[in-house]
Amino acid sequence: HPSVIAYAQSSDGINWEKPNLGLFEFQGSRENNIVWTDEPVTEGMFVFKDMNPTALASQRYKALGGTSYPLVALASADAIHWKEIQGQKSLIEEGLHRNAFDALNVGFWDPVRKHYVLIFRDADSGMGAHPRSTPYQQRERPIYNFGLRSFKFTSSSDFKSWTSPVWADFGEAPHEHLYTNGTTPYFRAPHLYLAFPKRFVPWRSISPSARSSGVSETVFLSSRNGLHWDRRFMEAFIRPGRDKRNWMPRTNMAAVGMIQTSSDEISLYLTRHYTSPSIHLERLTLRLDGFVSVNAPYAGGELLTKPLIFEGTNLVLNFASSAAGSIRLEIQDVHSKPLPGFALEESPLIWGDEIEHTVRWERSHSKASSEKPLARISGKPIRLRFVMKDADLYSLRFK
Repeated sequence: HPSVIAYAQSSDGINWEKPNLGLFEFQGSRENNIVWTDEPVTEGMFVFKDMNPTALASQRYKALGGTSYPLVALASADAIHWKEIQGQKSLIEEGLHRNAFDALNVGFWDPVRKHYVLIFRDADSGMGAHPRSTPYQQRERPIYNFGLRSFKFTSSSDFKSWTSPVWADFGEAPHEHLYTNGTTPYFRAPHLYLAFPKRFVPWRSISPSARSSGVSETVFLSSRNGLHWDRRFMEAFIRPGRDKRNWMPRTNMAAVGMIQTSSDEISLYLTRHYTSPSIHLERLTLRLDGFVSVNAPYAGGELLTKPLIFEGTNLVLNFASSAAGSIRLEIQDVHSKPLPGFALEESPLIWGDEIEHTVRWERSHSKASSEKPLARISGKPIRLRFVMKDADLYSLRFK
C-alpha cells in the first residue's frame, strides 16, 4: 500500500501507545493513528518540535517531507494535524546533486546560534576515485552510479530563506558512504551536534537472494558548527550484531534524537530488520555522556587538555574506574606549570563510578577559600592534566 505517516506517543520513551485518531481512511476504516497520507511527502517525513521561542503556536511542530526533490515543509500545532507551509515548493532548490534528499533529512532550531539548521542527504555525482578511496571503493564506484553518499549543511533565521548548502567536511578521514546523518544537538551540551550516520558498505552482501546488496551499521560523529565534523572514531558505534536480519541491506539506521530515560541513562532508537516483515525500532541505552571516553589501562596514562577558560566554582567529572583504578588531576597555567594548590600531589584520589562527581581540593587552601578554591582562577586560561589508571573519563564541565 502507499506509504503513510502514523503517530505514537510515550511519557517515558519506553512504553508507547498508538492512539486512535480517526483522521484518514485506511483499508476501509478510520480506526487508526495515521496523520499524513500524501505522497511523496510521506517518504522519509521527519518531524521535530520547534524550540524557537518566537515560533508561531500553529507551527510549533515542523516537518520535512520527501526523499527526492522537492523537499516539502509542513507545520502543526500538535504534531497530529498537519498542513504544507509553502505548497509543493522545495525548501532547498540550489546546489543539489544527483540523489539529493534520498534519505531522512534533518532539521532543528539551534538554541545557541539562534537559527534553524537543515542537514540533508546529497550525493557527489563525480565518478573519479576519491584520493582516500580504498581499492574496494575504487572498484565499487563504477558499479553503483550514485557517487559518494554524504550530507550538506544549510541554515535559516526564518525557516524560509536558506544559506547556500555546503558539503560536510570530515577532514582527513577515509572516504565512506554515509547514507543518513541522524544529527541532533546534545541536550546536555547543546553547542555540540552529535550525529549517528548509517555507514553503508554497498559491495558486501550476506545473502545472494537479497533484494539489493550492501550492509550497514551506525557510526558516531560530532561537530561544533554542523560544517566541520570530527571523525576520529572510525569504528562502528553500533554493529549489526549476531542477528543475521541486521546484516541485510540498509538496516541499522538510527532514529533522530535521544531521550534521558533515567537519572543516569540515555536511550537511542535503531531500525532493525529493514526489508524483513519483522522490521521494528529497538531501544538501546548507554550512560549519560557515554558516547566516547578517554581510557587509561591498568598500566596508566595521562591526558593534557588544550588551554581553556572556564566560569564557575566547581569541576564536575563523569567517570568510571575499576576497584584498583583511579584518577588524579592537576591544574596548570598555559605553560604547563602547576598552579599553587592544584599540583598533582595535592589532588584528591578519585575512584568509583559516577555521572556527576564534584572534585574537591582541600589541602594547601586557606580555610576561608577551601569550599570553592576554583573561584580564584575562574576566567583565567588554564590546562587540565589527568593522570589515570584503569579508568574512563566521559566528560567534564565547570559549573
